[in-house]
Amino acid sequence: MRAVNTNTGVEDGLEFEDGQLTLADGRILAWRWWGPADARPVLRLQGTPASRLYRHPNASIQKQLGVRYLLADRPGYGGSTRLPNRGIGQFADDLAALLDANGLDRVPVMGTSGGGPHALGFAALHPERTAAAAVIVGGAPLEAQEAAKLVGVNASGWEASEKGWDALHELLKAVRERLLGPEGMAGVLSDAPAKDREIMSDPVWQRMNRANTNEALKQGAEGWTDESMAFHREWDFDPSTIEPSVTWWHGDDDKNAPLSAARRVADRIPICTLNVWHAEGHFASLVHEREIVEDLLGRAG
Repeated sequence: MRAVNTNTGVEDGLEFEDGQLTLADGRILAWRWWGPADARPVLRLQGTPASRLYRHPNASIQKQLGVRYLLADRPGYGGSTRLPNRGIGQFADDLAALLDANGLDRVPVMGTSGGGPHALGFAALHPERTAAAAVIVGGAPLEAQEAAKLVGVNASGWEASEKGWDALHELLKAVRERLLGPEGMAGVLSDAPAKDREIMSDPVWQRMNRANTNEALKQGAEGWTDESMAFHREWDFDPSTIEPSVTWWHGDDDKNAPLSAARRVADRIPICTLNVWHAEGHFASLVHEREIVEDLLGRAG
């Protein structure tokens, strides 16, 4: 395996460093550090669809916490090579190789939305590398009655997933065009709860989200489809085997990832605390960033 640095700079006052890792099977894994080199490292897994460019709109929170986030494009997103028919746990080995390439042994791990199952997969398959884990509004396998209550695009995605990869890919190709067009994420999720729409109306969030989404989907909708099918199928790891402590944060008005589904997975994790935000939706984590990270660092020791 070979790692190379490809770019460094400062964006909105926050230092970043890009790199690429050639994995043992020849695939490329693109990654980014957000924050200064002397800050505490945290492995951060972004949502779906998203890229290594993801970050909180308020950089001062990260600076005050003294953390440096390591993010990677999952297969088929951004600068990372696609891995057709992949599972969730398969990506855990890529992350372990990324830690090796960056000289890291054991780190706190946090995953938001679609990054949540990947954080759990890493904790399950590489417990010795996971100091503690946090799942924030994490996705979980759905039952039909739960899927019917989702925002429209996600409800349609669940129905398409039931029909298979091709049906889902056709849907996500069309959604990708909308996301990359003038309406962006806020337009696609126009039926989201009011608090989510308020957060999405912030111009800073919109600017960062557009850059993040454009990077994530520049290869097409194939990687997004692969990942969504991995969520929909039976997971390729067992949450009941997770050894590190997990805190799961979720809103009870989440119409992207329902709380009822999150409870089923959280109940299977041996050491897991489920914290529920009342009357808050899928984007509530942006409001609670500080407490989430402080809890994670406190458990990591």
